[in-house]
Amino acid sequence: MTDLLVSLAIGIVLIAGANVLLERVTRLGARGSAIIVALATLAIYVPMAILHWPGGDLFAIHIALYLVVSVAFGLIGSPLQPVGAAGQVSTGRSRGSWGPWVIVAFFAALAATDAVFVTVADRGISTMVAHYLLPPPADDRVTEVNSAFPGVTSHDFQKKEALYNQYLEQVKLQRERGWQVKKGWLGEAVAGQPARLQVTVNTRDGQPLRGATVHGRFLRPADSRLDHAFDMQEVDSGVYRAVLTMPAPGSWSLVLEIRKGDDLHEVRANTSVRAAD
Repeated sequence: MTDLLVSLAIGIVLIAGANVLLERVTRLGARGSAIIVALATLAIYVPMAILHWPGGDLFAIHIALYLVVSVAFGLIGSPLQPVGAAGQVSTGRSRGSWGPWVIVAFFAALAATDAVFVTVADRGISTMVAHYLLPPPADDRVTEVNSAFPGVTSHDFQKKEALYNQYLEQVKLQRERGWQVKKGWLGEAVAGQPARLQVTVNTRDGQPLRGATVHGRFLRPADSRLDHAFDMQEVDSGVYRAVLTMPAPGSWSLVLEIRKGDDLHEVRANTSVRAAD
């Protein structure tokens, strides 16, 4: 069971228990108890979520399902007073109040489905399930398929408008500067084996860019835990090189930062690493 399903289950049990307990020990009734518990749920969970932000999707799932539980107890647990056949008021509970249960079941199914989607996106499906649902790998040497996709991006500037505007200004400066960057592996990159990455930087006039600082990052779209940074050394005029051991085969995103004085030149690219024989 995933952490998401565990947190939902624990929260539902606690909220349900609080509704039952508050209704029995007070005179608030089911609806009053449900309102108190719902407000208490918001007062407790929202600050916790702000301090340990789980993401907007997980936050919405928790809030929606937690509040639905209190609403359901307020509707189902409320004593109804229908008028009987003899004109007397009945104090019993309605036996046909199945409507609220349908609402609860709908939101429970919706939350469970969302939990599955979030889990698959973050961790991927198991190897056994992938064997039945996914097509076979194009490379017969691949023994394990990673289907997770946490949404890795090489830039986070879109989170804030100021950072995005700064990025646009950086792109404009790079075009005006006109540095020429060539990059690539010297040979074939194989997972688990040392490989040489080389970057050649020339000015607009074709002169080697000497004395620059070159820093890079390899980002793994399928598993951000494999992301790693590296520095490159100048081995010749305008030629920078690094020896790297890529931890896993497949697709990688590369971000290069080339600094010379106050000038910053950033390059993005994609590469592929072959699986070891």
